[in-house]
Parts: sequence; structure tokens; C-alpha cells
Amino acid sequence: MNAVLIALLVLPLLGAALTLAPVFGPDRAVADRRALRLNSVVTGAVFLVSVALAAGFDHGSPARMQATTDVSWIPALHVRFHLGVDGVSLPLIVLTALLTFLCALYSEKRLPGGEARDAAPDEHRPSGQAFVGLFLLLEVGMLATFAVLDLLLFFLAFEIVLIPMYFLIARWGSGAKTPAANRFILYTLLGSAVMLLGFLLIGSKAGTFDMQALAAAHGHGLSHTTQVIAALAIMVGLAVKAPGWPLHSWLPDAHTAAPTVGSVLLAGVLLKMGTYGLVRVLLPVVPDGTATLAPYLGAFAAVGIVYGSLACLALARPGSKGDLKRLIAYSSVGHMGFVLLGIASLTPVGVNGALFANIAHGLITGLLFFVVGALKDRYGTADLDTLSGATGAALYGRAPRIGALLAFAAVASLGLPGLAGFWGELLAMFGAFDPAAGLSRPAFVTYMVLAGLGTLLTAAYLLIVVKRVCMGDPAQPAPVDRLPDLRPYEAVSWTPLAALTLVAGLWPALLLGLSDPAVKHLLGGG
Repeated sequence: MNAVLIALLVLPLLGAALTLAPVFGPDRAVADRRALRLNSVVTGAVFLVSVALAAGFDHGSPARMQATTDVSWIPALHVRFHLGVDGVSLPLIVLTALLTFLCALYSEKRLPGGEARDAAPDEHRPSGQAFVGLFLLLEVGMLATFAVLDLLLFFLAFEIVLIPMYFLIARWGSGAKTPAANRFILYTLLGSAVMLLGFLLIGSKAGTFDMQALAAAHGHGLSHTTQVIAALAIMVGLAVKAPGWPLHSWLPDAHTAAPTVGSVLLAGVLLKMGTYGLVRVLLPVVPDGTATLAPYLGAFAAVGIVYGSLACLALARPGSKGDLKRLIAYSSVGHMGFVLLGIASLTPVGVNGALFANIAHGLITGLLFFVVGALKDRYGTADLDTLSGATGAALYGRAPRIGALLAFAAVASLGLPGLAGFWGELLAMFGAFDPAAGLSRPAFVTYMVLAGLGTLLTAAYLLIVVKRVCMGDPAQPAPVDRLPDLRPYEAVSWTPLAALTLVAGLWPALLLGLSDPAVKHLLGGG
């Protein structure tokens, strides 16, 4: 199984390297088609390898690190090439492989920027080979982040992701794409630098960067002051990527400017890298420092939940010229606030809820961005006033299948029982209702009440969006012409996300059975 995990990282790396070789032919259009086909083949193979990894995983011992590889890499710095998966990282690896594969299939028929694959060749259009190379390099970084077990390797994997995503936004995005990409890279690089300082402090004091050894020590050998400083630095760095309020302001611009597949991966995977780091590093490695800072993390999470929902309400109201992609980006601030609140509770219930909400958010928001990308392709805009006006969607009548999928994703996102969005938020609030010993219960109950208010506000703005986009503006005459409804490549890309949203909602034990023993292991001393 360790060979399977290594293959998971090597396959996309080889695919990215292959895009640099002159093997696609001199004709630009033909080369782009071949590169996009290569992207689908490689990401499909990676997804199959991730399924094989999940099938070979010992589900009876999800708390044990499996498929491990542990060899010395940089002896002078005590850095090891250490890989492994457990019940916390396995679902995220499979989710990453699935989303990248679906995005590759989508891109094969719909190039970033809304350009069809069979559009006339244009020498000014970005190269499809370059897109595929960056896309596969992005996949390497995302998968490695969830598989490495050394702090410096974690930092390197974290950084690998930034450059490909920067170029995907700046080169293949739309609108104010260059400022949005610059803001993304500056925020995340600054957060990474602060996080690295925390890692170096832990490594210098503990004498190792090995995450398993540090988790087993559970803070022993690190003074309380060292733990607090390290936890603060790591928490700030990871909160930028999460994104946690008030370090979230790069996200709406990045989502609005990014191409559809960039938005799907940014929301579905990149945000999870921050919250995964909080669970994997902070909880077991610096437990005393994390407990000291947990009330503040919970407070920021609760404010973020309400803030994100209010921002979405402001964008959803008529006349505000709200962008639907921007609205979904702000909704991510609120949804990830539930993840941070669950982690801040320091309880198995809350942390399990956070991990479940991670997966649910990836499925649901990925589907939302796919659907909104299709609307933008058809209308040339994601402006809500346009979509609900006389020239707007009224999707139930004009493109009923797309309208049904948008409504399904919206009610899943607002936490309807029976769908994936429900369980994570519920468990996160349960964790806040009865936080770990030593934490202020009145404070966390207050956070829980604010989170409950956030769920009501979330339902309000999502139902407004569904009403306006799917039914149209009642003050305007209803459009009578039909739109291209769900295309075959869209159905192939979106159906797995809708199906898994339903499966996770009806069978939450599928994920909780994996994460619960691993979470208790990490909280109890790794």
C-alpha cells in the first residue's frame, strides 16, 4: 500500500513533466486537445489509485497510520520523507482525486474562460498544454499536503499549490483577474511564512519535524510559552487558507475571477488544507497552546459564520448587482466558520463535525461552482440582477435540469436534513454546546447560538437565490425561449457530486466511522 500512496503522487508529477515535452504536435488546436485528453487520463488514473488506496485501507484500524513510507531525506535538518494516511486524511485524498478528475473531464469540453474546445484557434489564447501542466502540478501539491507526515514537507506541499493556482486565476480567469491573483498569492504567502516560523520553533525545540513523533509526545518537551507562540503562528498561517474571518478578504475576489475549475478546486480542496493542518498539527503537537487559543478561534469562527451570511444576504437582494460566484465565495466563509468552531471545541464530537463539514463543503460547493460556471457560459455573466431579470434565467422553465441541480445544491448547502451539509454543522454546534474541559462553556454556548443564527441567515439567502434565479423576477415578463439544458459532459462532471451529497447525508457513518477513532487518537496523544 505504500507503493500505492507513492504512485498517487508520482502519476500527476510525471503527467505535468510530460506537458513540457514536444510530443503533442506543432498544430496548436490539436496539441491542446491532446493535452486535455492527457489531463483526463492522468487524473482518472490518480482517482482509480485513490480508490485502490481506500479499498486496501484497514477500516478496522482507522486511527493507525497506514501505507507509510519513512526514509531520511535531509539528515542535517532531521527532515524525513514520511508519508501515510489515516481516517482523517483518507477521505480528503479521495475527495481531491475525485474533484480534479471531474474538473479535467469538464475542461476537456469547456476550456477555462468559457471557450469551447472546438473554438477557432487563437494565438492569443493561453496554451492548453500550459494549463494541463499547471493543473497536474496543482494536484500533486494538494494530494501531498494530505499525505505527508513531516512539518517541512507539509510546508513544501502547501507552497507547491500556490503558484499553479496563481497562474490559473491570472491567465485563465476573467474580469479583474490579475489583481485577484496578486491578492491571493500575497495573502497566502504571508500566511505560509508565519506558519513556517511556528514549524521551525517546534522543530528546534523538539529536535524533530516528524509529525507522528511530535503527536506521540503530545506537547511533552515543549514549554507552555513555546506551545502558545507556535500555536499562534501556525493558527494564523492556516486560518488565511481556511479562510477564517478576518483573514478571508482574498477569497471573494479570487473566486469571482477564477475559471470554473479553479473555483471548484479552490473551494473544494485548497480551503480544506488549512483546516486539515489545524487538526493534524495543532491538536496533537501543541495541545496546551491550542487550548489557550481555542476560545479566540471559536469567537472568530462564530463572527465569520454571521458575517459571511450577512454578506451573502446583501449580495442576494435585488438591485445590489451581486455576483453569484462572489456570493458562493462569501458563503464559504460562513461554512468554514462551522469547521473552525468544531475544531475550537477540542472535543471528538466537534472535530468529527469539522472533518465531516470539510468533505460536505467540498462536494456541495464544488457542485455549486460547476452550475454557476454553466450559467455564466450561457449568459456571459453571473450578475444576479441579470439572471433574475427579463433576460435572466427563470431556470425551471428555460433549463429545468440545471435549475433542479442549482436548487438541490442550495438546499444541501443550507443544511437540509438528509443531505451532506446537515451533519457537519450539527456536530460542530454540539461540540460548542459542551466544549472540552478547561474551556468556558458560557462562551462556547454563545458561539453556538451565533452559529445557529448563521444557519437561519444561510437558509434565507440561499432560498432568495433559488427564487430569483430559478423562478425569475416576478416584476419582469417571463422569458419564453429555452436555453441549452444539461449537456452530457456537464452531467458526467456533476452527477457524482450530487450523488455523494445524498449518500453522505443518508449514511454519515461512512465518514464518521473513519474519522472518529483517528480524532480520539489525535486528541489523546497521537
